[in-house]
Amino acid sequence: MTAHLQEFSSRMQTAIDALIRELSGLRAGRASVNLLDPIKVDAYGSFMPLSQVGTVTAPEPRLLVVQVWDKGMVKAVEKAIRESSLGVSPSADGQLVRVVLPDLNEERRQELAKLVSKYAEEAKINVRNIRREGNDMIKKLEKDKEVSEDDAHRLTDEMQKITDDHIKKIDTLAATKQKDIMQV
Repeated sequence: MTAHLQEFSSRMQTAIDALIRELSGLRAGRASVNLLDPIKVDAYGSFMPLSQVGTVTAPEPRLLVVQVWDKGMVKAVEKAIRESSLGVSPSADGQLVRVVLPDLNEERRQELAKLVSKYAEEAKINVRNIRREGNDMIKKLEKDKEVSEDDAHRLTDEMQKITDDHIKKIDTLAATKQKDIMQV
């Protein structure tokens, strides 16, 4: 049964990993190559991650440069970045797409902080859904007489402890990211 708890814990960790990826795409004070990770480019008849059509670098604190591998994709990359929720205006220069990041004003910082809260809440919901699945499985095992009532109660307590630990990690990640964003 402990193997089942580890499986549920692993699934909860996957939800946290997804949150970390989403948070890395949010801009704090300085340009990060991960900022463009969520962007999908309409390339060759399907939507592909930006990282599969070019190389992203951050040569300066407020500048990102995308070296597009296929010259025919430059316009598509520029369009994808412009239409993203980042609120930036890219400019093409040959096979390079430059993205100058404006200073964050207070209003934009607050919007980003709210977005962090939204992402964190979605991650918490995922973790709670996994907990519910685990508790349902424990109840079924108890009903089928595969575990005793005492064992079922102990397993439910352990599932709650695992859930609480993962929720705490999510809260810590969100608080750290919000602090980074609000720091001027």
